[in-house]
Amino acid sequence: MRRNLLPVMALLLGTLFLFLGNGLHGLLLPVRGAAEGYSNEVLGLLGTTWAAGFVLGCFVAPKLVVRVGHVRAFSTFVALILVNALLTGIVVDATWWVALRVITGFCTAGTSMIIESWLNERATNESRGMIFSFYISITLIGVVAGQMLVGAFDPATTILFMICGIVYGFAIMPTLMSTAATPQPLRSIKLDLPLLYRNSPVSFVGILMIGIANGAYGTLGAVFGSRVGLDPSTIALLLSVTIFLGAIMQFPAGKLSDRIDRRYVLAALSALAAFAALAMVAITPSDPLWIFIFVGIYGAAANALYPIAVAHANDFAKPDEFVKVSGGLLLLFGIGTIIGPTLGGPVMTAAGPYALFAVTAFAHLLISGYAIYRSRTRAAIPAEDRENVPNLPISASPMSSTPEGLSLDPRAAPLPEQDELDDTPEMEART
Repeated sequence: MRRNLLPVMALLLGTLFLFLGNGLHGLLLPVRGAAEGYSNEVLGLLGTTWAAGFVLGCFVAPKLVVRVGHVRAFSTFVALILVNALLTGIVVDATWWVALRVITGFCTAGTSMIIESWLNERATNESRGMIFSFYISITLIGVVAGQMLVGAFDPATTILFMICGIVYGFAIMPTLMSTAATPQPLRSIKLDLPLLYRNSPVSFVGILMIGIANGAYGTLGAVFGSRVGLDPSTIALLLSVTIFLGAIMQFPAGKLSDRIDRRYVLAALSALAAFAALAMVAITPSDPLWIFIFVGIYGAAANALYPIAVAHANDFAKPDEFVKVSGGLLLLFGIGTIIGPTLGGPVMTAAGPYALFAVTAFAHLLISGYAIYRSRTRAAIPAEDRENVPNLPISASPMSSTPEGLSLDPRAAPLPEQDELDDTPEMEART
């Protein structure tokens, strides 16, 4: 294990600091914004514009990486994120915050692609699964640790914004000091969303709805906590609990979906998430214990959906289309993540903070109903012919990975040569 990880240890250390900063800054902004009296619509736009920048980065950032190289591009992207984090602490203004989140999302896509392409090139067939799992664990630890820092200092001061800058500064250092060889230029493949829908309607609709639900909760969950009177440390704990429970739920849910029709598992988990969300709307609990119980159930069910939906799509895809299909689904998730906070903010303003869960419940009920409907119109792939569900990154907060990361999965087929890719037409995405 040590022999396989040593060549990428500097990169993984930088990744830990990067996601530590992402977790801290991503939670700090809505908590501070709510304290400043920003409207739900503005706070929702913080997630919407971040996701829009991320999706744009998946298309544009590779060209910048090819132009200046991986190390320079990575350092530039992280430096811009660092500057943005400090600016949001200096200029406490809603318009500036929303605009800066576009740049942060764009740069996050760029850094994620560089990290994932670097890891993918260093991985061998024997070490790919271990490196993939280690990478996901680091991102999970980083995000949760960053979120928990919010409760360590007063969000009304500039201290946490300064800590963000320090953490991002540490993220740059390991790759700059490393002597490891940089990977080959980034590659790209054509995405075909109509083909993706024909391949798996349930995954197409399901991933879009998962993006809407997770985007709404990931961006506005902290706003909900603030509006119902939770203190910053309790809000951080609440969001971290949903991530941990979602990570734990992935294993039994994935194993179950390997044995029975995945659409039944998607329908059941979506119904459970909808039940917990509707219970929040109906009961409107003020006791933090009951909030933790219902939101915990919600997080466990909702955060287990994405990898099962991806696996279902790949059950019907050709072996060499794994990265292409998964990249298209990630694009759909990004689109949903843009829609979710945009819809959730006005709903919370009109009907109160608990109405956030009405938005997520609607999305999950659509998944459940459509999955059951499709299970009656298309036969399931026999269990012995399916691939096992991979441990894909969960999406407790808006997108945490790029299509490049999906190529780290041990099931991913080798990508075509660059000469073949140069002939692809206009719509391309990073992989």
